[in-house]
Amino acid sequence: MSFRDSCTARLASAVLAVSFASGSLLPLGASAATQSTPSTDAVIAALRAHVKHVFVVYQENRSFDSYFGTFPGADNLASPDAQSNGYRQYDPLGQQWVTPFRITDADLSDADHSRNALITKSDNGAMDLFVSTEEFGLLGRGYSREDAQRVGLLTMAHEDCDTIPFLWKYAKTFSLYDHFFQGMFGPSTPGNIELIAAQTGQTQLARHATEQIAASNSGPGLPVVNDAPPAFGPYPNGPPDPLQMQDDLTFATTMLTLSGKEAVQAKTDADDISDDVAQIAKLGKSPIPFGWYQEGFGKNGQANFSYVTHHNAMQYFGYLRENKYFWSGVHDLTEVFPAIEDGKLGDRSVVYVKGGYFNPFKWKPGNHDPQVQSNFNGDDDHPGYSDSQLSESLVAKVVNAVAHSKYWKDSAIFVIWDDSEGYYDHASPPKFERCPDGRPCGDGPRVPALLISPYAKSNGIIADMADHASFTKFLDVLYGLPPLASLPDEAPYLPLGPRDMLSSISNLVDGFDPNRLLGKTAPIDSSAAIIDDSIVNSFPAKMSCATLGITPAKLPGENTVPKGFAPRTSEH
Repeated sequence: MSFRDSCTARLASAVLAVSFASGSLLPLGASAATQSTPSTDAVIAALRAHVKHVFVVYQENRSFDSYFGTFPGADNLASPDAQSNGYRQYDPLGQQWVTPFRITDADLSDADHSRNALITKSDNGAMDLFVSTEEFGLLGRGYSREDAQRVGLLTMAHEDCDTIPFLWKYAKTFSLYDHFFQGMFGPSTPGNIELIAAQTGQTQLARHATEQIAASNSGPGLPVVNDAPPAFGPYPNGPPDPLQMQDDLTFATTMLTLSGKEAVQAKTDADDISDDVAQIAKLGKSPIPFGWYQEGFGKNGQANFSYVTHHNAMQYFGYLRENKYFWSGVHDLTEVFPAIEDGKLGDRSVVYVKGGYFNPFKWKPGNHDPQVQSNFNGDDDHPGYSDSQLSESLVAKVVNAVAHSKYWKDSAIFVIWDDSEGYYDHASPPKFERCPDGRPCGDGPRVPALLISPYAKSNGIIADMADHASFTKFLDVLYGLPPLASLPDEAPYLPLGPRDMLSSISNLVDGFDPNRLLGKTAPIDSSAAIIDDSIVNSFPAKMSCATLGITPAKLPGENTVPKGFAPRTSEH
């Protein structure tokens, strides 16, 4: 889709705001013909009747192909598109051609996933410059040829059910979205902001032109395309240089629409959303409680060494951080488990779960190399410090808690990754908008996304085009929220701004089985989601492709591990 076509689609989709403001059951993103059918209304009504609690375990930095590149039935590396989109890439340092190859190591080096690197690697949709961009970039930053080649080759590696069996089990049992793209070409922070705002500041930039990001895409400025630290604490290592802090973000988020009539609690730092607040409050909806549970936040609200500051999107918004009503929803990761187990989430809820640098469960990697034991204790899946098996155990721990609780029958659990880590993915990202640097804001490369719910499709492969704004669209549909793009402080700037009315982006509803929602097929029992604690807490994982009965797709070519490859740099 061209930029002009995208603009037209977004403006045309504005009519959908009327449907949702009036309480219509019509799903965003459906065609006009589909909207009028009783079956669609019935499915959405059933979704609202059955799903009361939404959990999102928000993980870090994996491309779809790096995790599900051989998942049977998905748009994987065996597909015809993959063969023409970067499947064979040149390794300049090793002077060899490389095709995707399988690894079984859970502890990997961090690749360059900055905005500039991701755009270069994607090569205008050809997806063929991952190895060379990584190698030359690392050489330019002073890495040795050996280490630069290691990480360059790593971008072409993929894992399967022998390394991340829990995630593959969930994909087989429930729904896997195989066309879910990161909403912005950029690293972690933009993805975290996209998840709650369906944009990274395009509305604010339209209002405040002086806040534009520098041409280098570094430092503070809008739209947010990098990991500049938030303007508000806590900071585990003390406040950063104020000149490096990101601008205070002042546009609408789902925290605001979820608050319903309590939106008026946004009393401080709310000038840019004053009309939004008035409209949301005027609708008179009861608030839907949310909780942001992040590792290292600490029960006293003081971040510790495990806390990743730029992963807490709420800290970037003054009206969320400086008003107690909203900030009181932020908790330490460990508090989510008693909240679920003791039934403290209320009648409805939205729960965000984030890991961090060092897991609080005393888990240690299965690899007993001292360097791995010291450096890979994280559980948010970010290469460079997280072990992928510890990270999938965090997912399993959350899923188990929900499955053992009274919330299972009313739940939808999404597992979503914030960016692709600079690892190879063959799917060409859609283009919806241009950033100030003249290049597409997004979408960026594909990331994995899973739906775990008693009402999910079994072994469902969901091909609808989605990105991080789709999660906001889902909340809009499920809870009848006014779309962010329909709010009076945002709408005048469309097509720049929130994308939760963009018709080409899925609302994720297709991951649910209509027959299960309508009572024609039995819901999936909680036992299908549970992984025994003895397995969850054991490393390496005591589960595999063989025990799961999954045969990964066979890829064309030999796909051998290339010469010079190692999963980690010499520093690790």
